[in-house]
Amino acid sequence: MITPRDTSRAGLGNAQQSFLKKNIIGFRFALLGLVVSLVTSGLVRTADWYVAPQGNSKNQGTRDSPWDLGSALDGTHRISPGDSVWISAGTYCHPDRSLNSPGFVVRLQGNEEKPIHVRAVPGHRVTVDGGLSVVAPSDYLWIWDLEILVSENETLSREIDEPGSHPQSYARPWGGLNIHAGKGCKYINLVIHDNAQGVSFWRGATDSELYGCVIYDNGWKAPDRGHGHAIYTQNEVGIKTIADCIMTGGYGYTMHAYGSERAYVDHYCMEGNIAYDGGTFLIGGGRPSQGIRVRNNILYNVSMQLGYSAPYNEDCEVVNNLIIKGGLAINRFRQVQQENNVVVPPGGHPPDSKTQVFVRQSRYDSNRAHVVVINWSKRSEVKIPLGDLAKRGTRYAMYDPRHLFDRPVIEGQIEGHDIVVPVSGEFVVWVLKVQEDSR
Repeated sequence: MITPRDTSRAGLGNAQQSFLKKNIIGFRFALLGLVVSLVTSGLVRTADWYVAPQGNSKNQGTRDSPWDLGSALDGTHRISPGDSVWISAGTYCHPDRSLNSPGFVVRLQGNEEKPIHVRAVPGHRVTVDGGLSVVAPSDYLWIWDLEILVSENETLSREIDEPGSHPQSYARPWGGLNIHAGKGCKYINLVIHDNAQGVSFWRGATDSELYGCVIYDNGWKAPDRGHGHAIYTQNEVGIKTIADCIMTGGYGYTMHAYGSERAYVDHYCMEGNIAYDGGTFLIGGGRPSQGIRVRNNILYNVSMQLGYSAPYNEDCEVVNNLIIKGGLAINRFRQVQQENNVVVPPGGHPPDSKTQVFVRQSRYDSNRAHVVVINWSKRSEVKIPLGDLAKRGTRYAMYDPRHLFDRPVIEGQIEGHDIVVPVSGEFVVWVLKVQEDSR
């Protein structure tokens, strides 16, 4: 008896059967190539997962069946490269309120072509109470638009009788964003305030970026000195980028890129940051530093210092920085590129008394910019050039960085390429947002 499989080739000669076999193999390879192409081109859909205050780890991670925040971040669920985790409005309070609590632990691993995104749902205020701790494996992870704080600091005293950097009498979570590991990660437009320390950005995090974050009022006062910094960071390999952040207030340093003779403070790009009414902007420690680039930063009532106690440092680039009511010290660098920096010490006079306006549009949010006005001439109103923002928006709103979730301090209709807004005082900072034109 001839089986159906045999019948399909019955009567074929050897050459014909060989031709058919080659074509079947070719078809299989073509099909495999199509699947690979779909995956690499991004046509295979990635997943959207959802988190809500009432979520549960046993849920499905959908809008109607959301996860809790802890299980969504700590690797409990299978979240693949390219996926997005959307966090709904609300306060997510970590249950461990002890001093040594790490807060919510993050273990999410994307890849270079497909990072994992963790974001607030657009328009939602998402508050993480107790801090985030990013640990391995957390490569190629982007965290956006979250507020990070410690609620105890809203009621308990920030003045501690015990000296030192880790007082037991602090008796509340450390909080903040603690980045211990991760390659190619980005932390974008976070609002970080009222923690023991704002951002701890350590050596294990490589080629990663802190961008557009608003960091204020972190730390505590002790008998020996103020403690807790807006940013405390060390780096050895790859480049750490800290760009377009707004930093103010607090009890310690504004920027504390620092370590002992055993720690590395190398390969930084710090660009477009705005720091005001805070501690020193420091880059340097006990070990020689190299590869330091500091460009286009604006400091008001904050001094900048490059180099600390190391006997020498290798190279730095200090270009286009504006420092008002502060100083600039570059200590023991063998190679220094220093251009177009303007330093106006306390009580000094600017080289040009014209009012200056700076607008830095976000690289990651086309509807957002940070605006600084240096009102040398004491004008009552200034013109803000919108640039590409004018093409996208129908209305604008300007926020005090400390009150991003409150009503805007100024808002209005966009009618041209510029807007004219009232201003008072010598130095003003706003976060500018536009409502995108839906036409």
